[in-house]
Amino acid sequence: MDKHPVGDLMSTVMEKLREMIDVDTVVGKAITTPDGTTIIPVSKVAFGFGAGGADMSNNEKAADLSFGGGSGAGVNISPVAFLIVQGDTVKLMPVAKPAGNTIDRVVEMIPDIVDKLDSFINKQKAKKEAEDFEE
Repeated sequence: MDKHPVGDLMSTVMEKLREMIDVDTVVGKAITTPDGTTIIPVSKVAFGFGAGGADMSNNEKAADLSFGGGSGAGVNISPVAFLIVQGDTVKLMPVAKPAGNTIDRVVEMIPDIVDKLDSFINKQKAKKEAEDFEE
C-alpha cells in the first residue's frame, strides 16, 4: 500500500515541532553570574497541531493528483520561574501575577519568613558562641 499524503503532512508538522521544542525550552540553559550565582529559567510549553486532507477523485490512477490537504501548529511558551543556586542554597522564584487575596499573600510570604527566621537563629547562635568564647 502506498504512503498517503496526510501521513506526510503529519510527519512534517511533528518534525518541525521537534526542531522548535526541546528540553532547553522548558528548563533553560544555566546562566552563571560573576559572583558564582547560577540562574536557570523554567518555562511552560503548550503546543498543538492539526493536519487533514481529502481525496477528490474516485479514479485510482488520478488519486495522486487529486489530494488536497493542509497542516498547522501553534506553540505557547510562558515563563514560570527561575531557579537560583547560590552555594548550597537553591531558591525557586516564581514569575506570577501578584496574589489575589490575603491567604495567597500569606502563603507566598512563608519562604521569606522561614529564611529570615533561619538567619535570625543563626545570628543568635553566633552571638551566644562569641559570648561563651569571651568568658
